[in-house]
Amino acid sequence: MLKKRFSGLILIITLFISLGFPHFLLADEGLWPFNMVPLELIKKKYGINLTKEWLDHLRLASIRFGGASASFVSPDGLVLTNHHVGQRAIQNLSTPEKDLMKTGFYARTREEELKCPGLELWVLQEIEDVTSQVLAAEKPGMKATEAAQAREKIIAQIEKEAFEKSGLRSIVVTLYSGGMYHLYKYKIYTDVRLVFAPEFAIAFFGGDPDNFTYPRYDLDIAFFRAYENGLPAKTPHYLKWSRSSVKEGEVVFASGNPGSTGRLLTLAQLEFLRDINYPFTIANYQRRRALLQKYSDQGPEQARIALNTLFSIENSLKAVTGYQSGLLDPKIMEKKAKEEAEIRKAVNENPDLAREFGRAWDEIAAAQKTYAEIFKPLTFFERAQGFNTVYFSMARNLVRLALERQRPNELRLREYREANLPSLERSILSPTPIYDDFEIVKLADSLAQLKEELGNVQEVRWLLGNRKPEEVAKELVTGTKLKDIEFRKKLLQAKPEEIYQVDDPMIKLALLIDPISRGWRAKYEKEVESIENTNGGLIARAIFKLKGTTVPPDATSTLRLSFGVVKGYREAGRWIPFQTNFAGLYERARQFGFKFPYELPESFIQKKNRLNLKVPLNFVATVDSIGGNSGSPVVNVRGEIVGVLFDGNIQSLPNRFVYTEELARSVMVHAQGIIEALLKIYEAKDLVRELLPSK
Repeated sequence: MLKKRFSGLILIITLFISLGFPHFLLADEGLWPFNMVPLELIKKKYGINLTKEWLDHLRLASIRFGGASASFVSPDGLVLTNHHVGQRAIQNLSTPEKDLMKTGFYARTREEELKCPGLELWVLQEIEDVTSQVLAAEKPGMKATEAAQAREKIIAQIEKEAFEKSGLRSIVVTLYSGGMYHLYKYKIYTDVRLVFAPEFAIAFFGGDPDNFTYPRYDLDIAFFRAYENGLPAKTPHYLKWSRSSVKEGEVVFASGNPGSTGRLLTLAQLEFLRDINYPFTIANYQRRRALLQKYSDQGPEQARIALNTLFSIENSLKAVTGYQSGLLDPKIMEKKAKEEAEIRKAVNENPDLAREFGRAWDEIAAAQKTYAEIFKPLTFFERAQGFNTVYFSMARNLVRLALERQRPNELRLREYREANLPSLERSILSPTPIYDDFEIVKLADSLAQLKEELGNVQEVRWLLGNRKPEEVAKELVTGTKLKDIEFRKKLLQAKPEEIYQVDDPMIKLALLIDPISRGWRAKYEKEVESIENTNGGLIARAIFKLKGTTVPPDATSTLRLSFGVVKGYREAGRWIPFQTNFAGLYERARQFGFKFPYELPESFIQKKNRLNLKVPLNFVATVDSIGGNSGSPVVNVRGEIVGVLFDGNIQSLPNRFVYTEELARSVMVHAQGIIEALLKIYEAKDLVRELLPSK
């Protein structure tokens, strides 16, 4: 019976992929895995024939850059991404004497390119469908927890065998909430160097007020280079630079790593986000923002240290507030409720489908009630919300490494399986600067919040007692030896009996918190995650049987292709043109008196007369995107770079749950604007020659 179900599922999926997707999917919705791109839909809608070679080339030129995106743009490993994507690396290379965030940076020779410790670039080499292998681990009559454990065991085995066979980082990706499982194999570059970054003032012109808005006037770009064996990497799959501007109505494609969407979540899951998760998250971001603003006000050095973290929090706060606005919109929730009711009705009207899939929605809804009950302790302990310092992250990883290495690979916590250890170890040993004063401020506030929310928990009483959080934070941060890389290196190979004996307050804290953290994690995985995955997979299979794969799977921080049209839009009766230019940049700065956050760097003041002010700077298109798409290359039908995605307008944020294209737009830095600035402002002729070699 199980074998028959698999063969039927694969037949349905194969049929829909080979014949093309139904014609009623007319919007530009879709964050499509590269092995599921709707070629027939694109051909029918736009008259464009995308070939396997075109897709393979774009995939191999695309990069996962941390939690975001990038691309190769020369055969010598040159990488294009956003300034805000590379911002942490840029800030880590800065000093009080030489603040690259403020001054910008350009390496005029390869020797001047700056190594970025801990930075990795992931390039997707292969995708393999392993759905039948994973689902075969489930046996009839298994409970959801047992099925989840069986799937995790086989997934760990698949990843380990693939890694050992290919040498590529291998990760099984869950699609359609467990309806499909694909094995992604990555080549990873670990020697990455900074080539060019503009000043923060122009990369994030308009600051938080203009974030998630349009029109925009940002040069949000940075160039890095991948190296192998001490030499620039040879990257034959790179994207050529377009020599012409995009036109309104032109079809463009974005290739990036969108973080997550919730378009296939059940109504109960959306209600949990709306009523529990997002209100807490928004309040927490507001608290952290106020803390960092207060710290930044102490002086220019404190402002420099806090800049990247504050930027991230402000960006996340605005994003989550936008997501919540979608869930608070009665029309969106009514639409989701209607869609779910229609699917459930179709399932219940078919006895076979009802027997196999009918209870899935109710079981997920019950799991959300459990999730609501454990959300805060899970968040503060296992997700470390109560211990906000990089030292605790290091300590926890070292403690868990010692413990998890003693277990069989398939029984370990996911993040400590063999395939993940190289990246984890590099992050622990990264020599990026840590500022104890900053760590004390962050940790003290999170401990205070922990006490406010969970002060009656025994571990919290043991940790804080009657002492002030500031006092405990200072003792932990100043007392830890984890600031010493050699000390960290020694602990990387520690056995459990050795890690238990380490005389370090931060290690002791991690050991104190580990049992309760694991307990909440186990409860979550058993009573929430396993229920969601098992029943989410059932719902996906029901939809496959009823509709086929007419919609793409939700985003999973893995490589996806999206497409759309370059065009403006009408907002509140006003037409918003599809592109902006340098003239608009100067006019916007003038309107606000060239004051923060609309001040221009000195380079743009002094060299204004060199610029052709009519050259486009930013543009918008209907391409589907979400957080994680930042840095995505945007290409024309010839596969040439026409822009790099860096934002979406405020109307695009509810697209996390329901896609619309009437007002929602992705925002790009225009390829022509990049070249204009590189030549006229930064005099980066060699860099431009690498991007646009003479014919």
